[in-house]
Amino acid sequence: MENGRLLIVDDEAVIRDGLKRILEGESFVVETCSSGFHAIEILQQREFDLIITDLKMPGMSGMEVLKSVRTLQPDIPVILITGYASVDTAVEAMKNGASDYISKPFGPDVILEKVQKALSQRTLSLDDISLKEDINRQHGFHQFIGESKEMQKVYHRIMHVSATNSTVLITGESGTGKELAARAIHDNSLRKDKPFVAVDCSSLAETLLESELFGHVKGSFTGAVQAKTGLFKIADGGTLFLDEVSNISLSTQAKLLRAIQERKITPIGGTQLLPIDIHLVAATNKNLKTMASEGLFREDLYFRLNIIPITLPALRDRKHDIPILIRHFLKKYTTDIGKEIRGVAPDVMSFLENYEYPGNVRELENIIERAVVLAEGDVIRNEDLELWDSKDTSSNIMIERIPMNAEELKEMKRHIRDHAMESLESLFVRNALERNNWNVTRAAEETGILRPNFQGMMKKLGISVRGEH
Repeated sequence: MENGRLLIVDDEAVIRDGLKRILEGESFVVETCSSGFHAIEILQQREFDLIITDLKMPGMSGMEVLKSVRTLQPDIPVILITGYASVDTAVEAMKNGASDYISKPFGPDVILEKVQKALSQRTLSLDDISLKEDINRQHGFHQFIGESKEMQKVYHRIMHVSATNSTVLITGESGTGKELAARAIHDNSLRKDKPFVAVDCSSLAETLLESELFGHVKGSFTGAVQAKTGLFKIADGGTLFLDEVSNISLSTQAKLLRAIQERKITPIGGTQLLPIDIHLVAATNKNLKTMASEGLFREDLYFRLNIIPITLPALRDRKHDIPILIRHFLKKYTTDIGKEIRGVAPDVMSFLENYEYPGNVRELENIIERAVVLAEGDVIRNEDLELWDSKDTSSNIMIERIPMNAEELKEMKRHIRDHAMESLESLFVRNALERNNWNVTRAAEETGILRPNFQGMMKKLGISVRGEH
């Protein structure tokens, strides 16, 4: 009976063969290789239950093998072997994710004890992950709500990338939860007790953004009355989240690329290189590959950011989750506001399940919050939504009486046309605001309308910056 599949990595044939005999004698299936590079090739093709690797090897060290394993198959325990035993080496190995550490020379009993212990711990760990995944399938994942297969793929990717330091690029439309994904990555990582620092790259001018990211020294520019620590250093040891990274200027992109490559930054006006230790997560609702082909984004930076891609689905692509989200938001806002609402009317649920949600989950949350505030009964009804259906604006038009002559027909048609136009404008403005988190400047820029004109439309339609009449 097979006890498990093991990979042994050592440049000394006598060590490989000795370990193979010992472990095969205990019914383990053992594969061996003589270099770290070969080990990585094998790991990309086959799965193992445990890896034993020598620390000192030519070409690629055991520590480098360990780091690669943490990315390729993060749940596999790794035991490091060395003839250079020291406390510092052991601490560094364990810090990088080693399960255990032994030094040469060693006997069969020591090896078997370490292997059995590591495999037992792995079984417990996998059981724990399985339990977490079962819970997530039922209730969501961290602050995400949803059990659809589309979201399960996202949860699975987040869990895997959290065990690494690889740069992550999160893409998706506005309102899909890109910052939630970044926080989930941080909260599941070994850096979870260190800072999570988020910066909106679209909200700052080029000079201010550069100062925010890298810091500056006193007197480096007009207004720099004192030195400033950049967010790269503030996030040291933790996670730095660059939201809307597509809005960074080309000159700042060059400095960002250098920081990623060298793992060092230089404050504005400074000369000293400062080392940084961060997990970088970036996000955008734009297509960076297309922007790179158009010369609007550095191609080399795009490849550096897109090491591990995570794409968040639009709400219209995971409609199975809409009833779950509605229940969640109803519970949240009835508790916050202090109302007792049992649910939503069947026709409202049907409408909400078939609506396209250009503003995604954020828009659905705003709709439910508004409905809870406006509802006068214990059930959300159509009149509580205050949302025009873009597929059928005429369904909301009240015809008080049938026209009796041509003149009345003409007048009523004009009234209906004006009403429909106003409904369309209201839908247009509200959806633009929803997509941009009710930021008027961004909504105007996205729609190609001058800000004063956009504000004029809002005023005419009675729409305030909070989305209320």
